[in-house]
Amino acid sequence: MMKVKGQIIKNISDSYDVLLDKEIVTCKCRGIFRLDKQTPLVGDFVLIDKDKKIIEEILPRINSIIRPNVSNITKAMVVTSFKNPDFSTNLLDKLLIELEINKIKPVILMTKKDLIDNNTYLNYKKILDYYEKIGYKVLYNNELTKIKNELKNNVTVFMGQTGSGKSTMLNILFKDLDLKVGDVSLALGRGKHTTRHVEIIIKNDIKVLDTPGFSALSFLNYTKELVRDSFIEFKKYPCPFKDCMHIKESECNIIKEVKKGNILESRYNNYKDFLEEFNMKRW
Repeated sequence: MMKVKGQIIKNISDSYDVLLDKEIVTCKCRGIFRLDKQTPLVGDFVLIDKDKKIIEEILPRINSIIRPNVSNITKAMVVTSFKNPDFSTNLLDKLLIELEINKIKPVILMTKKDLIDNNTYLNYKKILDYYEKIGYKVLYNNELTKIKNELKNNVTVFMGQTGSGKSTMLNILFKDLDLKVGDVSLALGRGKHTTRHVEIIIKNDIKVLDTPGFSALSFLNYTKELVRDSFIEFKKYPCPFKDCMHIKESECNIIKEVKKGNILESRYNNYKDFLEEFNMKRW
């Protein structure tokens, strides 16, 4: 048997579409994966038995994330709406921390600016300016050339809250995709799930993933220390206390910088919320 290398580009139920050079083979998994508690992910590089259409081996990953459950990602578009659903720094920060932990470069992509008035936008702009100041790129959904430049030569996951506009954005970028787009529920303030599976969409030198949306995210598989160390601005203000969690010590540099306004208060409050969720064992 000769094993052939490919990449999983789509998964529905127990079927996996594996891209070889110029051919897609739909495969099943070896039963031993279940025994070893291994689950192939979209993005995985694998070795397959092409004749039997079986995935024989999952090759080592450079990274993987849980929500959405994908691997070998080099960039993430964190699609964030101003309204319907409303802009949430808490969810934004959770996504950014997830990406920092997994060493995936994020870009914050803002949508639905037309649904808010100018004063509301200016208030949000102050928050977004802070994210840019600490090192995150912020783009808007009408900046198509800039967005495409970010996508080139990357495997990019589009991730964000349900209804934030991921599929809409991809339909605008790639006219012939025709991805299904749902309405936003006015009663719930969030979108209806339209993407039911994870799939890599390939267009020339661009590989993107449209993923199911969500309204919640947890750090169940991580530690408090990993979460703390993934708030990138904290590194600018070394704390005098070894292993400080930046919560109680009055001489903690992080707490001082929050009071000075050098660290965004909402970011710090989100950080405290994340640690509190650990303490309450909701994870």
